Amino acid sequence: MANSNALTRLRYRYFSGRLVGEVLSKSWIDTAMPVIALLVTILVMVSLIPGLLSAGYVADLARQLAEFGLVALALTIVIMSGGIDLSVGSTFALSVLAALIGMNVLGLPLPVALAMTIGTGLVCGLLNGLLIGYLRLRAFITTLVTLVIYRALYDIVFPRLASAIVGYTPDSPTWDYLGFGNFYGLPVSFLIFAVIAVAIHITLSRLRPGWRLRAVGGARKSAYNAGINVKATVCMAYVASGILTSIAAFLFSARLGSTGADTGIGLEISVLTAVVLGGVSLGGGRGSVGNAIIGAILVLILTNGLIRLSTPGSVNQLLLGTILIFAVLFDAKWVKNRSKILSKVYVSPTYLELPERIRTQDDPFAFNDRLRDVDLIGLGDVEGPEDVVLDRNDNLYTGTRHGTIVRFLAPDYKKSEIFARIGGHPLGLSFAENGDLLTCVGGMGVYKVSPDGLVSRVTDETNRSWFSVIDDSRLRLPDDLDVAPDGRIFFSEATIRYEMADWVVDALEGRGNGRLICHDPKTGRTRTLLRGLIFPNGITICRDGQSLLFAETWACRISRYWFDGPDKGRIEVLVSNLPGYPDNINRGSNNTYWIALLGLRTKTFDLAMRKPEFRRRMARRIAADEWLFPNVNRGCVVQISESGEVLDVLWDKKGENHPSITSTCEHKGYLYLGGVSNNRIGRVRLPDADPDWTARKDYWGNN
Repeated sequence: MANSNALTRLRYRYFSGRLVGEVLSKSWIDTAMPVIALLVTILVMVSLIPGLLSAGYVADLARQLAEFGLVALALTIVIMSGGIDLSVGSTFALSVLAALIGMNVLGLPLPVALAMTIGTGLVCGLLNGLLIGYLRLRAFITTLVTLVIYRALYDIVFPRLASAIVGYTPDSPTWDYLGFGNFYGLPVSFLIFAVIAVAIHITLSRLRPGWRLRAVGGARKSAYNAGINVKATVCMAYVASGILTSIAAFLFSARLGSTGADTGIGLEISVLTAVVLGGVSLGGGRGSVGNAIIGAILVLILTNGLIRLSTPGSVNQLLLGTILIFAVLFDAKWVKNRSKILSKVYVSPTYLELPERIRTQDDPFAFNDRLRDVDLIGLGDVEGPEDVVLDRNDNLYTGTRHGTIVRFLAPDYKKSEIFARIGGHPLGLSFAENGDLLTCVGGMGVYKVSPDGLVSRVTDETNRSWFSVIDDSRLRLPDDLDVAPDGRIFFSEATIRYEMADWVVDALEGRGNGRLICHDPKTGRTRTLLRGLIFPNGITICRDGQSLLFAETWACRISRYWFDGPDKGRIEVLVSNLPGYPDNINRGSNNTYWIALLGLRTKTFDLAMRKPEFRRRMARRIAADEWLFPNVNRGCVVQISESGEVLDVLWDKKGENHPSITSTCEHKGYLYLGGVSNNRIGRVRLPDADPDWTARKDYWGNN
């Protein structure tokens, strides 16, 4: 049996499938799959066509990419706005015709011919934009009609000027340089494309027009309600498409110097295939410049390779159409089911065995009802007072789920006021020596509030671990903190995998997802001290100034860690096998410490923690609101000595006044109780406590 448990522990520690869930949760997974497809395509083509990646071929591919890639970017912008542009091929052909008329027929200066070409694309895009953006016509039907119109215009004009276009070559070195010139070994047209691509990337990812475009493509009604001019945004997306397509046409004209009856025919299919293959979602709101470029390279290598293999053009079109169908099918299914897949594989349980608790007659944790008749403060006026703390004037502070810190005024605490507005849910609270109130804010980081109520950020990130797929530099769930004698701030982060709203899901994993972190205000540096902790959910500095106590909630233990002194780096378990799940820890009088237990262990959940496969199947097959979670409906407070001896325990036996206790704070002979799921603060008299003891005096003397 012991061997079986050891194998189960090893199996779910190292081969749990956790990596799969973390990879699927990353935003770059949408780009990773097109990159893999591109690499596979390159390998296949290189094996079929020797010398495919020669310098000459790469240079020619770069020039084609400059033209094809610009059209792909044009279509990407339109698709991200929630539309489609089937007229890009005809717009491209008309713009090529405009460029050649300007250069070959009219002999215009290059800047004038460029303006004429861009103007043609702008007019085509503007017409689409007005019809779709302002008149609200269907994008598919509208651009299908304009495809026919623009192609008809091309077919009317081109035969009349074909001889003039072919029979004259403009005497313009700049024109030739655009088509065939190199700059430091790179084609000029490719460099132009690269500059435009970078500019579009910055616009889409860093500037307001890009954010508005994504918002409109993701949910037009929501974007409209947010004050975004949806009609203008859609219209400008089509205008941008026309301009980019015309620039591509100008580069194409400079390279070939002529046009034909088939120019632009089928281009919309090739570009659409490239864009969808690259990972731009047809649903709108999702995509990037990188996605478009990857897809463009993939399609160009594929089509050029098929041509060099002497594949008929009709077969090429058939293959591209087939690929497009599969790409669209994959896009639709992936967008629809990604979250479902992720929800089934992200929760990654491991084996966690807690020793069985055997109750005896002299059990220090025997039930009592000493919290039944506690005084209630702020009943119904606060929601989620996770932690409580008192200042030098005996005023009481707590955070609420509404993003505020509320101050109850001494001595009777019947009057309250909003001391500060944080924005997120303030969790752990602690006063610094200078009177600043420090708080851990779920999803935001560590903040401080000056005595006059001014809120400022202390830190919201730490050093990233080298081998973590998750970006663990961002603070997801900092939950409790304390201040060392030299001003350093030590705080616990419960989990790096789950946000504030899903904190209890971490219990199903039973895995070391938490850590201890230190911030030094003198240097402004934040660094991680300990990793792999099982939901560290409470912390307090010991009186030696060189060590601290921290709670690991799901492991039901309290440990001591030396961060300074001769024992620096040592960890020692101080209290183990607690009957419940420990939360915040605070100092008490007479050299003691108070621990809050937010819930009581049950044999059912203890057994489930030894059955990781059961918890995995539960997370995959059952709705989240029916999962088996730890009991957080009955808690208590525990008083321990410096050595970890249990001195006192206070229960609310029926769980009526304080069903869940997440923090305790002793102050002048009273014990104050907080609870993240409660709507009140409790206060109970401690008959044996020092009536003059306060945490501030214990930390900082009479300062």
